[in-house]
Amino acid sequence: MPVLSSDQVSSLLALRHDLHRRPEVSGQEQETAARITAELTVLGADRLWQGLGGHGVAAEFTGAGAGPTVLLRCELDGLPIREISDLPYQSEIEGRGHLCGHDGHMVSLLGVAMGLARRPARGRVILLFQPAEETGAGAQAVIEDPRWPEIRPDYAFAYHNVPGRPLGEIGLRPGPGNCASRGMQITMEGKSSHAALPEDGVSPGPAMAALMTSLPGLSQGQIGDQDFALATLTHAMLGEPTFGIAPADGELRVTLRSMTNERMDRMMADAMARVDRVTSGLSVNVQWHDVFRSVVNDPKATAMARTVASVLGLAVTDMEIPMRWSEDFGRIGDDGAQAALLYVGSGVDHPQLHNPDYDFPDALVPVVTDLFCALIDQLLGRAVV
Repeated sequence: MPVLSSDQVSSLLALRHDLHRRPEVSGQEQETAARITAELTVLGADRLWQGLGGHGVAAEFTGAGAGPTVLLRCELDGLPIREISDLPYQSEIEGRGHLCGHDGHMVSLLGVAMGLARRPARGRVILLFQPAEETGAGAQAVIEDPRWPEIRPDYAFAYHNVPGRPLGEIGLRPGPGNCASRGMQITMEGKSSHAALPEDGVSPGPAMAALMTSLPGLSQGQIGDQDFALATLTHAMLGEPTFGIAPADGELRVTLRSMTNERMDRMMADAMARVDRVTSGLSVNVQWHDVFRSVVNDPKATAMARTVASVLGLAVTDMEIPMRWSEDFGRIGDDGAQAALLYVGSGVDHPQLHNPDYDFPDALVPVVTDLFCALIDQLLGRAVV
């Protein structure tokens, strides 16, 4: 029997559409967090934490007896991408859009909160609405919040919708599920000169040309291989757009991606060695941005999700290879929880994540709510009314 009534589902979808109209990017989720806090208050959360790691919100629903803590996580932030659609609820903020589905993820967890009107028999459930997932900064900031020890879970689950897979299909993969990634920003400074006398200056141009060939050469293997590595050149800038100046300044940006955290460590060391080899005579600064750890799904937590999805009659598929894209949920597992990320299909022909015409499929909200509530029942039982 579905957890939610048709009226409850309708109210959640109306809320999703409202959230979709007002997307807020990473680190700026004040309005979204306030809306979520108001909803959780109405739904009777036993305890609320606000301002976690920035604008994060967590709600506690306590069972009758002692038991483990089960955390369900979703994301608050949208993207700095212009939405292109004719939806009646399209983004009202120019240059921003909920084009990854976090609006749908949020209301799915609010659906779980509705289901928790009947508390678990034991333990407690934490619903975490995490900030700044898109930059890879939010989960670490939440974990570093001094209040995190009050929340720290024994089990943790989250999901992401996945275009290109059948609608409502539950994809599972024990072990590596999402790649580690990070942005490498290389700034170089030499000495400018007249373009007629370039030998009197020190240009970053030759080093940049070498690195634009060398760094993509870090790529190796195919996704699924333990040694898989991918380096993608994303930005290059040399000097000013003039004809009379031999340049002094240059910048390269490269995204590094690997299946495991250990492979990322080796990839970073190799990238730094390649920079060092070609930048003699230049002042060089390397900074790292958007740092994501690999999501490594706990086999036991993944098996629990498989059992529950099968009992509910949902289509379940074993994913042969991880996702290339990264997910900030990996840090929750790193912190000690038995954690699993579920990959829920959003339609074979659905626009891809971060496409300007992407929109979260409303049909997934009751599917995920039923699945997560059943997982809670499996782990904590359901109190007898």
